[in-house]
Amino acid sequence: MSTKEIPATELNAEEFIATQVEQISSAVGDGLAINALSGGVDSSAVTMLGHKALGDRLKTYFVDNGIMREGEPQYIADVFAELGVHVQLVDARDKFLDALSGITDPEEKREAVTQTFYKDIFAQLVQDSGAKFLLQGTILTDVDETAAGIKRQHNVFEQIGIDPQEAFGYQILEPLIQLRKDGVRIIAAAVGLPEAIWDRMPFPGPALAARVIGEATRERIALVRHATAITEEELAGVDAFQYMAILHEDRVTGMRDNRREFGNQIELRCWDSVDARIATPTRLPWETLEGLATRLVSEVPGVVSVTYNVATKPPSTMEVV
Repeated sequence: MSTKEIPATELNAEEFIATQVEQISSAVGDGLAINALSGGVDSSAVTMLGHKALGDRLKTYFVDNGIMREGEPQYIADVFAELGVHVQLVDARDKFLDALSGITDPEEKREAVTQTFYKDIFAQLVQDSGAKFLLQGTILTDVDETAAGIKRQHNVFEQIGIDPQEAFGYQILEPLIQLRKDGVRIIAAAVGLPEAIWDRMPFPGPALAARVIGEATRERIALVRHATAITEEELAGVDAFQYMAILHEDRVTGMRDNRREFGNQIELRCWDSVDARIATPTRLPWETLEGLATRLVSEVPGVVSVTYNVATKPPSTMEVV
């Protein structure tokens, strides 16, 4: 299934919004739809398009999967409350973390998150609400990377031959499927989202599980969550497409208090890009890297090594899982 791209340079935001609102309204009719809000620019834009089309007949949920950034669920619920959109928080932390238990293979981890989200959590929400449609923020880059075998994006189905109705029991609507990230930001701003949301960094569908190499245990997720908070604080003023902290699997030799310590290694990545298809590492000042490394080894328990990725995409990818 091919999708005709609308490049950001050719995007008429007003026309696009009107078209998508009409298509959503026509598809859902007098029924109900639900959507999952993650707080990223894609899902946030879809939430606003859906509410323009359906009003209260779109039920918006934030699924707390236990692998998000610190304080993320309540922060996003509060932002959207100010926009007049009620967001219901769903506590699914144990289900996701249990599903990830014992898994180390990157694709198996992504599939565990996908199946738990769509087949377990949202299948139940659909059943309870009576909705027959799920709105989601799949964009063209998600489809491209999945179809090319680079990595299985959690939100791509029909484009690779999976029928959501048959697999999960509901239809999926994808209003942003013709856009890439730069186009989505234009639409997100045009539908009234604050800059703190429409200009937000991309965040992976598998969340912090995509930034843990090896098994994503509760303890390792907590560690990378702490490292993420520090990294985002320190690099907040950097003009980059995306930056992140990654927890490596192997222990490395370090030294603390004149004694050898087998500790953890954090890899930092910071990217310059337009739409995530290609990217180059940001040339951060040495003082910035040094200050960030000092905080990570002193504030995150067990971290003894900090590295910085300098390989481009491709052959690297922005995330590691």
